[in-house]
Amino acid sequence: MASRSLGGLSGSRCGGGGGGKKSLSARNAAVERRNLITVCRFSVKTLIDRSCFETIDDSSPEFNNFAAILEQILSHRLKEISQSCRWLAHLQIPLQGQVTWFGYESPRSFWDYIRVACRKVSQNCICSIENMENVSSSRAKGRAWIRVALMEKHLSEYISTALRDFKTTRRFYDDGAIVLGEEANMLAGMLLGLNAIDFSFCLKGEGLDGNFPAVIDYTPYLKFTQSSDSISSDEEELRTLGSSGSESSTPENVGPPFIMDENSWFNKCKRVKQKYQLTLEQKGYLEELLRLRENQLSESVSQNKILLQRIEDSDLAHKLEKEQLEYIIVELQDQLKSYQSLDQLSAEVSLSQTSLDPSHSQEGDGKQDTLNLITEGKEDTPSLLGLCGSLTSVASYKSLTSLKSNDYLASPTTEMTSPGLTPS
Repeated sequence: MASRSLGGLSGSRCGGGGGGKKSLSARNAAVERRNLITVCRFSVKTLIDRSCFETIDDSSPEFNNFAAILEQILSHRLKEISQSCRWLAHLQIPLQGQVTWFGYESPRSFWDYIRVACRKVSQNCICSIENMENVSSSRAKGRAWIRVALMEKHLSEYISTALRDFKTTRRFYDDGAIVLGEEANMLAGMLLGLNAIDFSFCLKGEGLDGNFPAVIDYTPYLKFTQSSDSISSDEEELRTLGSSGSESSTPENVGPPFIMDENSWFNKCKRVKQKYQLTLEQKGYLEELLRLRENQLSESVSQNKILLQRIEDSDLAHKLEKEQLEYIIVELQDQLKSYQSLDQLSAEVSLSQTSLDPSHSQEGDGKQDTLNLITEGKEDTPSLLGLCGSLTSVASYKSLTSLKSNDYLASPTTEMTSPGLTPS
């Protein structure tokens, strides 16, 4: 009876322990998924920030950490090789190739899932990676695929297409995997920001070595801030521990924490000093740039004033020239009118002479003398002759010169020798 009761008690305890193990396993799986997704988000942000200052390649520690994180995510709860393959490996039978009648002959990696689930992507790189000569293992091919997808800016598209093939994903992963949970959608979304980065990788480097698993470096994403209250409580705790212990252990145990704290403060001060020096250099550069721009602005303003003065001077010269031309035009019009009146007068005189009798010759001679006096009194101005020399060749000017001729005037000799006249 006692043995039976103890057996029942032990059985109940085992049952309770089984439930506790399940809950602990579920909690550990949830924490692991959350940690990987959070670290992946931090890694993507770090890559984007670093790409603003330098080119991301294989030597970048940010990329190496991101590649390790992505490899851990895609390998999370990946189904292992078949039992038949394990039995063959236990017998130390050499296995070559990828798939046989017994199942997978090499340890399965995330590349086996990617090459099946991502074949629907248009213009995919699956075949080119399969045919790479320097990459033999499945893990190395998966790492080469990550680099090629980043250079092609299609990594998010590959992951989204693979996650949509739920049947294939269930065939390769166990329950509780990241790619089967709600975190998968977050993964595809956060990888979309990497399309803005120009990556440059060499597919023959050491990063493609598939003999060693990827290890994540969590230190860049860990930050611990300790308040002043916590520091004082630590000092009190160290003091109490030192007083309760031996005398020889007191100074040795108290010293190192304070030295580490001083080093941390020294590093902080050094970083602040570097930032201050960088800020000073940027300030000097901006001041020099501002001074240069001010000089250029002053030169532009002076040149603008000179151009405006030239425009005003040219406008004034054009106005003066216009006024002079208008005055010359008016003067030419007046002189033209006077010449037209003289032409009319000469025409009338000629008509009257032809129509008069010879008895009226003396009257005609008087009128002709009067006309000659008028023409002689009207002198040609030099400005008129200089500016309008063409007027001297017109018919009116010929008529004026004809008036000066002696064709119609009686000479003194003829008058004195005339037979009709006798000296008085």
